[in-house]
Amino acid sequence: QVHLVESGGGLVQAGGSLRLSCAASGDILRVIDMGWYRQAPGKQRELVASVTRGGSANYADSVKGRFTISRDNAKNTVYLQMNSLKSEDTAVYSCYANAVESRSFVARNYWGQGTQVTVSS
Repeated sequence: QVHLVESGGGLVQAGGSLRLSCAASGDILRVIDMGWYRQAPGKQRELVASVTRGGSANYADSVKGRFTISRDNAKNTVYLQMNSLKSEDTAVYSCYANAVESRSFVARNYWGQGTQVTVSS
């Protein structure tokens, strides 16, 4: 079993900052890609940012220049630093990890439980 635990969500005023963390644990042989999705009420799920094991990052156009994704491979943890937050960033943020499970040697995506980010204007 592989588990992802997120932390860092909450309520912040527009223009403020939050930092999300997501740690993967369990029967992990190797974590490949990690990232964050978000989903706002009535909207489709959106890929916010992703990062490869080597550190190459990709961002949604809506967050470029404001959000920074990073990871600590030794801790199997991914971070999302969110600055200059806007009301439209309000959503449930979920992390994922594409990981190879150590018993099956099969790579698949694993998901966190989601954390609410609310930006008040």
